[in-house]
Amino acid sequence: MKERDFRRLLDKSVDSTISENESQLLNKFEEELISRENNFPFQGDSDKKRIKKALWNRIVFKTMHANNTLRKWRVVASIAATLVCFLLIKNFYFQVSSQFVKNTMINNAITLELEDGSLRIIEENGSVLLTDKNGIVLGQQIGNGLVYSNNEEVDELRYNKLTVPFGKTFELKLSDGSKVHLNSGSSLKYPVKFLKNQERIIFITGEAFLDVSKDSLRPFIVNTNKMSVRVLGTKFNLSAYPEDDTSDVVLIEGAVSLYAIKENNFIQNSVLLNPGFKGSFDKKSNEITTDPVLTSLYTSWMNGELIFRNMTFNNITKKLERHYNVSIVNQNKELESKKFNANFGNESIGKVLQELKVNYGIDFEFNERGDIIIH
Repeated sequence: MKERDFRRLLDKSVDSTISENESQLLNKFEEELISRENNFPFQGDSDKKRIKKALWNRIVFKTMHANNTLRKWRVVASIAATLVCFLLIKNFYFQVSSQFVKNTMINNAITLELEDGSLRIIEENGSVLLTDKNGIVLGQQIGNGLVYSNNEEVDELRYNKLTVPFGKTFELKLSDGSKVHLNSGSSLKYPVKFLKNQERIIFITGEAFLDVSKDSLRPFIVNTNKMSVRVLGTKFNLSAYPEDDTSDVVLIEGAVSLYAIKENNFIQNSVLLNPGFKGSFDKKSNEITTDPVLTSLYTSWMNGELIFRNMTFNNITKKLERHYNVSIVNQNKELESKKFNANFGNESIGKVLQELKVNYGIDFEFNERGDIIIH
């Protein structure tokens, strides 16, 4: 029944000019309305009780203020109006909730962006073939890693982008055999195949351990924000999170060259790094410094361990947020620049915080949203 027909019949009922057929039609509408109310898909028992209570309050209110002639149909109209409003609200809520769930799933999942901009969610420990938009097989997923093949059908430079959220790590084997182990909160943009007689260039945001295959004819170049690493064949750890003040490269074996990049890709300075050394690029001054280090401290994250040596509390909280996918609010500003030593294995975040409290007297609590508040 259309709205104008309903109003016309309702007016006739009030004026007592409604015919028997029209009265039957109005009664049929009432029965359908009651049936729809009884079969309405609620979100749960609490939701159903809430809506029923709201309907009852509307009905009582309308009944108390209606005269005997109008009471019945004003109640029906009240129910109809309430249900229509609820349908609109429910539809809006469903759309917003669906988008929120979709965004949450993407933000908490490992994703692969293909050359055409489409996004795929990578299930952990999965086993699927990787294909492009034309169905050409680029490689496959094997467990917690992607393995790209050196497919002869690929004859042009195409890029994929792998993104790993907080709380997860992932591995990648590029078409030349080079291996990349991405830490949490990191992304890697890379060619699905390195072409002949061209430099092997990739782009990293975050942290990764790289085991680069040797190829004297094709240098391997890792680009980060304002800094690049040039290698032939080597193993090194790179940390280049946007929120950190420095980008660090720790060389395990081989040799790498670090250089800062100014505008128009102009190389400002270059430093050759030897095994056992860390090269640090200061983002503010564009200067590169080197220091001897214990390399195992910087690669322990691949085994799920967190080792802090002479590290500021501010940097520790950043690493904890990435590793455990949590939010930490430090209300004790005196702690920010203080340096600490700590060694954690695969403990839960709760145990880590408890150890910091016992060893260093750092107080904490969880708020109603699950954020960690440091006092």
